[in-house]
Amino acid sequence: MPWTHRSFWEGPLIIGGILTILFLLFSHGRLLEIYRKRFPNPKRERLFLGSLGFFVTVLVVRGITLAIHYHVGPFHDVSMHGRHIHHMVWGILLLLTVGYCWLAEIGSDSSSSPIAGRVTAMTYGVAAALILDEFALWLNLSDVYWQREGRESYEAMALFGSFLAVGLFGGSLLKGLLRELTLKFKRA
Repeated sequence: MPWTHRSFWEGPLIIGGILTILFLLFSHGRLLEIYRKRFPNPKRERLFLGSLGFFVTVLVVRGITLAIHYHVGPFHDVSMHGRHIHHMVWGILLLLTVGYCWLAEIGSDSSSSPIAGRVTAMTYGVAAALILDEFALWLNLSDVYWQREGRESYEAMALFGSFLAVGLFGGSLLKGLLRELTLKFKRA
């Protein structure tokens, strides 16, 4: 069974550990004051946390896959009955879980627990990174991770990361520009 093997738990524990440490660092004292001042809007906070989950996961997963590829450290592929289980599978399962939570309105609005909103936002980012890291695999329907076509995964991650960054840093600007354009067309 894959879940009894150490390789099954290494990635999730590293990602979860990093995100937990960051969460704890900003949960009290002066850092909490700064955090609350910068994220008074839950939507903006969720964008930030989704971005954080995404970029932490990209770094950890790429690091682990490079270590596996070059036989460095204790990392190994996860397989079940001789079949390699790609990390995209875990990303899909996480994305389905987050989607279900949001459908049940767990963590999706201000009426639910702020902790649930934070956790689901970070989990969404983690899931997106796991899935997009293997974008080339599902685009080509073959394992091209270490081939030239594997670059498509980098491009997909960069594109999605850019959308996250624009949403986080440029959302209010884009809304203002859209509002201005709408007013201009109404006047004309």
